[in-house]
Amino acid sequence: MNTETKTAATPDTRTRIVRAASLLMQRQGYDGTGIKQIAQEAQATLGSVYHFFPGGKQELAVAAIHHGDQEFFDVLREALEREEDTARAIADLCDELADGLHASQWVDGCPITTTSLGTAGRAPDIQTAAAQAFARWRGLVHDRLRASGMNEGDAHDLAHTVISTMEGAELAAQVAQSKEPLRIAGKHLARLIALHQ
Repeated sequence: MNTETKTAATPDTRTRIVRAASLLMQRQGYDGTGIKQIAQEAQATLGSVYHFFPGGKQELAVAAIHHGDQEFFDVLREALEREEDTARAIADLCDELADGLHASQWVDGCPITTTSLGTAGRAPDIQTAAAQAFARWRGLVHDRLRASGMNEGDAHDLAHTVISTMEGAELAAQVAQSKEPLRIAGKHLARLIALHQ
C-alpha cells in the first residue's frame, strides 16, 4: 500500500480526536465526557489532545460541534438533493433519523444539542458554535424552499419551524425510545410545507 492511500484511508490524529469528542459528547454530554476518555477513544495521547487543543475541553467541544454541524449539513443536503419534492424529502429524512436513532439504541441523538445544552450560560464559544450550526441548517432548508417558489417571509419562518421541530422530535424520540415523535413530526412538517407550495 502506498503512503497516499494509507493517508487517505487513515484519519489523522486531530481528526480522530474531534470525531471521538463529537461522538462521546453526543452520547454523554459535555460534562459527562472527559479529556482522558476522548484521548482513549481516539487512540491518542493526552499530549496530542492538548497539542491540537491548547484551550482544553471547551476548544475541543467547539471543534466537535463544527464536526457534528458538517455531518448533519451533509445528511440534510443529500436528503434535499435526492428528493425533488421538499415536503417528501423532509418526511423521509425524519424517518431516516428515527431509524438511525433506533439502530443506535437511542444514544446517538443530535451532537449539537447534547453538547451545547450542558454548557448553557458558561461557555459562550460553544453556544455560538451551536447557534451557527442551527443557522446553517435553516439556511439550507430556506434556500430549498425559496428555490421551490416560496416567498422570503414564509421560507424564513418555515425553515425555523422545520429545524426546531426536527430537533425537538429527535429529543422526544430519544427520551421515549420510540420512532413515533420523529415520524409524526415528519408527516406534519410535510403537510405544512405542502400548504405553502
